[in-house]
Amino acid sequence: MHYCTNAHWYIETDVFVLKPHSGVPLHRQLYEQIRRMVASGKLAPGTALPSIRELALTHTINPMTVSKVYARLETEGVLERNRGKPMTVAAQRRAQAPHSARLAAVEQPLESLVLAARQLELDVDAVVEALRDKWETSDAATVRGRARTDKDV
Repeated sequence: MHYCTNAHWYIETDVFVLKPHSGVPLHRQLYEQIRRMVASGKLAPGTALPSIRELALTHTINPMTVSKVYARLETEGVLERNRGKPMTVAAQRRAQAPHSARLAAVEQPLESLVLAARQLELDVDAVVEALRDKWETSDAATVRGRARTDKDV
């Protein structure tokens, strides 16, 4: 969720979904989620991210994990560090990456899904149906990052 305070957008810590037992390192999960949300426009330029401590406490992860992800994204120009203020999405980023770039971002997970489905001898219709079910039951509020104003806080 987002909320606006003094013309700055803030994102709540629960917008990120970290799954410790997924087999994907937590730093990679956080890194990829932030990149995808910026690419899709869910995290607009100027949106303030949760503090390192706040995010670490919410998800029960090491603060260094969050710090390293933020630093990497800052180096890549995705985030900006503001002395004495929260880390924000970099202003020079476009609001949304092109559709082809967003599709390219899911290419590797799709390849893994197809390989697993073939190894399990599942047909494409069953996999598509399972994907649709997962899509519909996913936490829509978390994925969409609904915006709210100060009045909602």
